[in-house]
Amino acid sequence: MVSRIRNVMQLTWKELISLRRDTFMVIFVIYSFSFAVYSQATGISQELSDASIAVVDEDHSALSYRIMDAIRPPLFQFPVSLERDQIDPEMDRARFTFIADIPPDFEADVRGNRSPTVQVLVDATAMMQAGLGANYLNTIIQGEVAKFLESVAPSGVPHVAVQIRAAYNQGLIGAWFTGTMGMLNNITMLSVLLSGAALLREREHGTLEHLLVMPVGPTEIMVSKVLANALIIITVTAACIYGMLRGVIGLHAMGSVGLFLFGTLLYLFFATSLGIFLGTIARTMPQLGLMFILLVLPMNLLSGSNTPVESMPPWMQTAIQISPSVHFVSFAQAILFRGAGFSVVWKEFLTVFAIGLFFFIASFLRFRKFLAAQ
Repeated sequence: MVSRIRNVMQLTWKELISLRRDTFMVIFVIYSFSFAVYSQATGISQELSDASIAVVDEDHSALSYRIMDAIRPPLFQFPVSLERDQIDPEMDRARFTFIADIPPDFEADVRGNRSPTVQVLVDATAMMQAGLGANYLNTIIQGEVAKFLESVAPSGVPHVAVQIRAAYNQGLIGAWFTGTMGMLNNITMLSVLLSGAALLREREHGTLEHLLVMPVGPTEIMVSKVLANALIIITVTAACIYGMLRGVIGLHAMGSVGLFLFGTLLYLFFATSLGIFLGTIARTMPQLGLMFILLVLPMNLLSGSNTPVESMPPWMQTAIQISPSVHFVSFAQAILFRGAGFSVVWKEFLTVFAIGLFFFIASFLRFRKFLAAQ
């Protein structure tokens, strides 16, 4: 047993040295957990910020001035006053994303309960901001009209005040979520690619035949590859959390990072075994890449990192439970975003470990058959 452990340790060290000499793969790993995470977190904004807006005020009343004054940063830029005949030229030049047209006698119609209409023109080529901004403008205008009516003619009927409090991400910062989900997707992709590429690299360099004549067995060879690649992924994951997500993006992890890394180790037990399994099937790196596209990318898309599992069809929600990536994303979100402890996520941990153990055994049987064929 001692000699086997020593063999595993030496083979693991060999794997680390082999990866260090693969300059492209080293650069790719560093990029995937640094700039790739940052670009995914900040490249697509899911919040409304500094949207350009103009107002055509044809009423020039106290109410119209209140509405203009309520439109301000950080959601919108300070509104620019336009004349009515400037609306089409300015929209055609894409100078403004929103133009609000307040009609004549707007305040008088509001006082007379005649339901006047404020027209809001939206440049929908900026699709994300168009949808969010239209909703914000509707809320601002409705709110100012309600406050104005209450000030000029108090009804005496108490209003219902709705207080919305955002839990776990009070600032509703989308970069926290997209950056973390990008890291989780990269953990899956890199763990599969690294372990699969390690086996193909052995075959291409001819070192696999050297291993077969040494006093080491298939178990030691496979375990060393799993350990080496898991060690690499868990190291860059920890660096990504503390360096990129916390240091650059500003994520405030609610739960224990150590608990998350422990769960990640359980998940890597599956992901690295999957990579070795694909490496025994593929003959070249292009073949590994094609199988990766067909298998791993759907795993990421259906894991819940892009679309909530609850939004999927019922039959798909049931079918994807066999994928460890679903449980991985579930406990990662629970720990990092909601501060869940082990008592909450232990079932997800157990599920990931059970599926990973099953797949490790299946991959080992395939790997042993693969070595015998060599």
